[in-house]
Amino acid sequence: MRLALQLPVDSHEGLTRGWPSKGGWQVMQISKDTSRSGETMNTSRSTGASSPVNGKQVNDWDTRRKRKIADIKQALSASPVDVAALRRMAISEGGLLTDEIRCQVWPRLLNVPPHVLEQEPETVERENNKDYNQVLLDVQRSLRRFPPGMPDEQREGLQEELIDIILLVLKRNPQLHYYQGYHDIVVTFLLVLGERLATALVEKLSTHHLRDFMDPTMDNTKHILNYLMPIIDRVNPEVHDFMQQAEVGTVFALSWLITWFGHVLSDFRHVVRLYDFFLACHPLMPIYFAAVIVLYREEEVLECECDMAMVHHLLSQIPQDLPYETLISRAGDLFVQFPPSELAREAASHDSMAASTFKDFDLASTQQRPDSVLRRRRRQKQAALDSSAANAVVAVARPSAARRLVRLAVMGLTVALGAAALAVVNTALEWAPKLDLFP
Repeated sequence: MRLALQLPVDSHEGLTRGWPSKGGWQVMQISKDTSRSGETMNTSRSTGASSPVNGKQVNDWDTRRKRKIADIKQALSASPVDVAALRRMAISEGGLLTDEIRCQVWPRLLNVPPHVLEQEPETVERENNKDYNQVLLDVQRSLRRFPPGMPDEQREGLQEELIDIILLVLKRNPQLHYYQGYHDIVVTFLLVLGERLATALVEKLSTHHLRDFMDPTMDNTKHILNYLMPIIDRVNPEVHDFMQQAEVGTVFALSWLITWFGHVLSDFRHVVRLYDFFLACHPLMPIYFAAVIVLYREEEVLECECDMAMVHHLLSQIPQDLPYETLISRAGDLFVQFPPSELAREAASHDSMAASTFKDFDLASTQQRPDSVLRRRRRQKQAALDSSAANAVVAVARPSAARRLVRLAVMGLTVALGAAALAVVNTALEWAPKLDLFP
């Protein structure tokens, strides 16, 4: 089951390209080489995990790091605290740099009042607790989420605190329902913040960002997953069509989403870097980040056999050398180009869309390779687009295409990140069969 992470010592990685303006989320520049919609996102794998390299760049990073720490301290000492600036720091390259800074900034990002932070956690009765047995099993499987070499006695103490935090949050909020993977998020907060702060922040997070995952059914979770394919389709239709042909669905990304990637990334530095980003952004940002991972792996996906099991296996295994800062920038860029409000209709009807787009593959794929079908369809689409442009014909069937191209031209190098929580609409879509999602 969930034996995923090892805990390193420090957490600093790179430098973001854009910052929201004071007083709220504004459009901000994010990258000079951001891919346009419809283009590939494949980046050189030599980029690695986006940590600084030797020589002059190390000195430059040290200088920027010191300046950033000074800016964070200034924002914290302002009266009132400059939360907009703290969000900029959390998003920008390297995130919040150290756990000591996170202890001060994460509560501000979640707007947890100081008096709540000062409260000592109360004792929770474990006997006859309906969630205790499942929580205990999950926590016992979380050994690798703790630092290697940690004495057993210390680790066991932290595991007891982890159980207490989860049970206390559930006790205070009976409307919340525990799900497998929740402990992967809670343990991250515990390791960074300690029990007292972690309890307050996890409770706030559970009633806001994670609220949809903690419903009695998975309808809202599935609805959020349904945003994945429309995002991919807007950026790379070939990858989208290939995944539709393979009927792979979106279940491969479920553990990414509901654990904020805590279950699948082996380097704790990368986990907390993503938490900096997600805490400062719109609650749907994790699904945009999931999309950019798939798009980044375009070549691997298209070279894979067009089979559900094969594609699911490939996508389920996240590479550990991803260029995280580049992907964070790209996720923000896609958020402003294709905001949730624009994708909501497609997400709600995604299952019926998948069925309709699969029909024209069905007959042809019985006679020839699926990838040749995909190539032919793409050539046909491109020829139709070229012909339309040459004759200055407006495509009535896709009235939003021109508008999206205009937006790309204007905002291709910018990102705007919303701060308000999104109330995800409940849907009647059926949930996929139960799978072993946490090997």
